[in-house]
Amino acid sequence: MRHRTETPYQHPCLSRRAALEAGAISLLGLGVNHLAPLQAMAAEQGRREATAKSVIYIFLSGGLAQHESFDMKPEAPEEVRGEFRPIKTRTPGIEICEHLPLLAARSERWALVRSLTHPTNDHSAGHHIMLSGRSEMPPGFNPSLPRPTDWPTLASVATAMAAPRNNLPPAVVLPEKLVHYSGRVIPGQFSGMMGQRNEPWFLDASPYDPSAYGAYPEYEFDHQEREGNGNRRKFQAPSLTLPQGISFNRLDDRLNLLRRIDQQRADLEQMAEVEQFDRHRQSAASLLVDPRVRWALDVTKAEPKIQERYGRNAFGWSLLMARRLVDAGVRLVQVNLGNNETWDTHGNAFPHLKEKLLPPTDRALAALLDDLHESGLLDSTLIVMAGEFGRTPKISHLPQYYKLAGRDHWGAVQSVFFAGGGVRGGTVIGSSDAVGGYPASDPQTPENMAATIYQALGIPRHAEWRDGQDRPYAIYHGDPISGLT
Repeated sequence: MRHRTETPYQHPCLSRRAALEAGAISLLGLGVNHLAPLQAMAAEQGRREATAKSVIYIFLSGGLAQHESFDMKPEAPEEVRGEFRPIKTRTPGIEICEHLPLLAARSERWALVRSLTHPTNDHSAGHHIMLSGRSEMPPGFNPSLPRPTDWPTLASVATAMAAPRNNLPPAVVLPEKLVHYSGRVIPGQFSGMMGQRNEPWFLDASPYDPSAYGAYPEYEFDHQEREGNGNRRKFQAPSLTLPQGISFNRLDDRLNLLRRIDQQRADLEQMAEVEQFDRHRQSAASLLVDPRVRWALDVTKAEPKIQERYGRNAFGWSLLMARRLVDAGVRLVQVNLGNNETWDTHGNAFPHLKEKLLPPTDRALAALLDDLHESGLLDSTLIVMAGEFGRTPKISHLPQYYKLAGRDHWGAVQSVFFAGGGVRGGTVIGSSDAVGGYPASDPQTPENMAATIYQALGIPRHAEWRDGQDRPYAIYHGDPISGLT
């Protein structure tokens, strides 16, 4: 069957004004290594003070198996229950996987939703659904590439609607964009219909490698265990150093020069547009000169005991960076724990989960909970962890690709982890059926999850955003999950 050719998602042509702004940024000499092009801050309309200061959304690309994590079925038949066994947590009646012992010891700080459901088993559609909080696919959705007609991601809504703090961008995505092993960028990560001015900031901390998975370098692995793969990736803190030969004194001189240029331009253009660019430039300058931001990103040089606590790997460094960024003032940080659909455990699932995936996740997430609790930030920081879907109830085997068994894609139910931000620890919302295949009680949707995040950020229930033709679009498409707080 021939497929219709789609026009790739392209950046718009530069207008005269955009060229002026780009020239001004070049004059500033920002040289921001690893950052996507500077994005304008969103309009102020519709913002209000938040009930929580920040959100950390941990996204497990590939799909975490509920049976091997937070919704085990020890009484189910062997082909369903799998190899792992449950362990007790500190909360009576709640059991989770034996390979998550640190989280089990901290159950008073987190809650589970075991009944989140959506209608797709496709990776790209699942990414779009769980990153946008919309179960219905947008018109013209193309699983092979992002399009400007896609729904905006949660991070883009936060960019547009969450009031920025400390002159920093409201939303950041790290440590990298989500890329398929073929090299195509997975749709659902961007602003889509909201327009590129509401793109979140992407902090790229590692060059992409299609054969590398997991918490590199310490836990890097290859799903198919192909010979010669592994140890290819290096985590490097995004560089915010000034261009060679530019001192902070010279930066001040350039800022002063830009102020004079802006004053002249203000005589020719509307003040509202100039103010928008001012926010744009101020955010970039803050990233360069704010010591807290520079410190937040330099996680590979953190004190040895801190790195040991989180783990000296991409998972640990990423969650440490997220913790520091929310402390500095970023409102929403999306942390992609694993690129290239790392959690897509079709085969070799049990050894890879046991040895490569669950240990660094358990360690880093437990460290994040402890760190936020000890610093007094846990109550004001909502943590959400999910993938694009769960995994099939029945274990399967694809011998042409994998030596050992695993589970396939399953959108019908997954477990979602919540902590902080007023979440009642030791709570379980909903349940799945006896084989972990479908919701058995209190089903929840991605719309409910998104509403919970928006509520935590203080976005009003009736808030809306408008496109270039001034058409209104609702932000909430469901109610926050009842019983979490």
